[in-house]
Amino acid sequence: MSRKRIAFIGTGGTISSLGDGPLDTVNYGAMGNMLQAGGILDKFPEVQQVADVFAVPYRNVPSPQIAWAEWKQLVLLCDKVAKEDPSVAGIVIGHGTASLEETAYFLSLTLKVPVPVVVVGSQRPASALSTDAGLNLVNAVRVAADEGARGLGALVLLNDEIQAAREVTKTSTGRMQTFRSPDFGVLGQADGDKVVWYRRPLRRLAPETEFHIRGLDALPRVDIAYSYAGADGTAVRAFTAAGARGIVAAGFAPGFVTPGDAAALKEARAAGVVVLQSTRSGSGRVFPTTKLAEAGFIPADNLNPQKARILLSLALTVSSEPAEIERIFATY
Repeated sequence: MSRKRIAFIGTGGTISSLGDGPLDTVNYGAMGNMLQAGGILDKFPEVQQVADVFAVPYRNVPSPQIAWAEWKQLVLLCDKVAKEDPSVAGIVIGHGTASLEETAYFLSLTLKVPVPVVVVGSQRPASALSTDAGLNLVNAVRVAADEGARGLGALVLLNDEIQAAREVTKTSTGRMQTFRSPDFGVLGQADGDKVVWYRRPLRRLAPETEFHIRGLDALPRVDIAYSYAGADGTAVRAFTAAGARGIVAAGFAPGFVTPGDAAALKEARAAGVVVLQSTRSGSGRVFPTTKLAEAGFIPADNLNPQKARILLSLALTVSSEPAEIERIFATY
């Protein structure tokens, strides 16, 4: 069987980082030494044993700095790779783990390429003793080359586990098993003998989505207001004053906020801001209660606040009508 051809785009992050020796697993970021995509492939030449992998030039960006501009660039770069090289069977994107889940979800809603896209990172820098960077990269390439990865939107691969971009979240600062899908678990695993699959997501995924971002200069502003005991709505009012078109309320489980936040959110809704009720619990649905309906708030289903913010931003490029936004949240 012929070897698959896989593109690798590097954006920096721990997977690309070189620290101050093999025991530096904490302060490596201060070194500012990150390999470009080609350098990562050179450091882990074993990746060429599982596919014909080539580097696609981009730039290194610490993942807390990645947002709309980089997301759009990555979408366009994936378009370019797939168009210019029809032999490419898949694309792997190296990424810092801090915002990896957000980039992956955005890509899963906006990519239009026909090949699998797998986002990969690592918990330990490439220079560290027992780094996970090399094996994660190898396994991401294996998944991107696997026919079972087609039609699943953007995927996330770390710690031998294949996760759906919609559901996965980072749950630990330093442990290897940090990326988890709380409600539904992994899609499959990249084991030593083969890639195995156990389930497929049912919600609508790239490339068959209604979101078209290539002609946009920016996304509608959507902010997250985190509710906590005693929260008085100051953050909500500040976001409204800053021009937010949508606010995601990260409330108590199963979807409540303090009286102060509730009053400010109702003011925001009266001013035309779309209010989405999420929960800070990290798992489970926000139910469409009578109380939410009377306030004009939209439940975020089981999306965590950072994922709900992305979908609401994209939904607002389609419509600002609550019923239409509810449809979108029931679809994706």
